Amino acid sequence: MTDIGIDRDAEGLRARIAAELARTRARTALLTEAVDDDDLMRQHSPLMSPLVWDLAHVGNQEELWLVRDVGGREPVRCDIDDLYDAFKQPRRDRPSLPLLPPPEARAYVATVREKVYDLLDRVTFDSGRLVTDGFAFGMIVQHEQQHDETMLATHQLRSGPVALHAPPPPEPTVRVPAEVLVPAGPFVMGTDTDPWALDNERPAHRVDLPAYVIDAAPVTNGAYRAFIADGGYDDPRWWTEAGWQHRRQAGLSAPMHWRRDGDGWAYLRFGRLDRVRDDEPVVHVCFHEAQAYATWAGKRLPTEAEWEKAARWDPATGRSRRYPWGDEDPTSAHANLGQRHLSPAPVGAYPAGVSPLGVHQLIGDVWEWTATPLQGYPGFAAFPYREYSEVFFGDDYQVLRGGSFGTDQAACRGTFRNWDYPIRRQIFSGFRCARDARPDEAHR
Repeated sequence: MTDIGIDRDAEGLRARIAAELARTRARTALLTEAVDDDDLMRQHSPLMSPLVWDLAHVGNQEELWLVRDVGGREPVRCDIDDLYDAFKQPRRDRPSLPLLPPPEARAYVATVREKVYDLLDRVTFDSGRLVTDGFAFGMIVQHEQQHDETMLATHQLRSGPVALHAPPPPEPTVRVPAEVLVPAGPFVMGTDTDPWALDNERPAHRVDLPAYVIDAAPVTNGAYRAFIADGGYDDPRWWTEAGWQHRRQAGLSAPMHWRRDGDGWAYLRFGRLDRVRDDEPVVHVCFHEAQAYATWAGKRLPTEAEWEKAARWDPATGRSRRYPWGDEDPTSAHANLGQRHLSPAPVGAYPAGVSPLGVHQLIGDVWEWTATPLQGYPGFAAFPYREYSEVFFGDDYQVLRGGSFGTDQAACRGTFRNWDYPIRRQIFSGFRCARDARPDEAHR
C-alpha cells in the first residue's frame, strides 16, 4: 500500500483502497479454501473460532461500517449481527451457534463486497472524520487482515497438514551484534499523521527515556534451548509468582508446538515436523516464558516505549520514522510479513530493514512481548468506537509489538500496538530482551 497520506487525490485513493480490499480478500479466500467445508465449521481449539465464523464476521463488520454507516444503505443481513458480534459471542461458544454454512458465508461476504465497491465509486473523502483519507476503508482492511492472521494461527493448531505452501524465508546475509545501546533522551512516540493509524496509536507524544541496551535481534531458538537445558522451566527463581503458577498449572516445558526429537527438538509447523533451527527467532511463547528467560539471562523485557524508540528514532534527525528503515512501505527486502513465508526468518536475513540504531528484524517474523500493560496514551480519545481499544485498557493485557510473519503490511507499522493475555501462546509471539545501560555505557 502506498502511503496514502502523501497523495490525497480522490481517484488515486479510490484505486489504492480497491487494490487493498482485493488483495486482502484474496488472502482470506486462500486461508478458507485450504481445507474442506466440514473443516471450516470445526473448532480446532477453544481459543479460536471456527474458520467459517471468521469469514462471515469480516463480512459483517464490513457491512456495519461501510455499507450501513458510511454508505447509509439498507442492511444486507441484519438478522446475523448478534451471531458475529465478537463481544456477545465468546470464542468457546461459537461452534454451537447457528452459523452461516460455508457456501452461504461466501455468498454473503461477496454481496457485501459488491456493495462496498459501489460505495467506493461514489464516496467523497471530505464528508467527515470516518472517511477522511479513506480511514473507514483502511480500518476494514486492517480488521480483515488481523482475522487472516488469526485464521493462519488456527491452521497452525489443526491436527493434520493443511494445503498452505510458501517458500522458505531468505538465509542470513549479515552478522548481527548481540546488543545495541540506545542513548538517553526524548523521542516522539505514537502518531498524529499516519492516515490509517488506529485510536490506540494516537496521539503523538514526547517520551524521555534513560539510556538502555536492547537486543539487536529477537531471542533465537538456540538461545532459548540453552534456557531449557539449564532447567529454566524447573527453577522458580526465574519466574514471577503469577508466571510460576501458570507454568505449573499449564505444564509448560518448552515453546508451544516443540517436540522432543532424540537429543534435540523438532517443531510441528502447519502439520509438518521439522528440526528446530537455532538461528530462527523463537515463536509461540507466552509473556511469562519470555519474562522468565529474560530474568535467567540477567536482563528484562523492554518497555513498549523502549521498543518503539529502538524501532523508530533516528539520532541523525531526531525524528521518529514510520518504520525502522524509513517512511516507505515494506517490501520483501525489508521484512518477513504477509504470510510470504510460513516461518520466522533467521537472524540477519533482512539487513535492509535495520533501524538507524542498528536493531534488526523489529518488523515481521514474531510479535514481541513488552513489559507494558495496554493503556491509552496521554490525550487518548476512542475512535470510532470504544470496543476497538479502550475496553481492553488495564493490567489484564500485555502489549506486543512489531508484527509476525503472518501479519500483513496493512496491519503493521512502527506505531502499531497489539495486545493479548500474558498466558497466550497460540499467537506468533516471541520477544527480545533489554537492560539498563551501565554508567560506562550511558556516557559513551
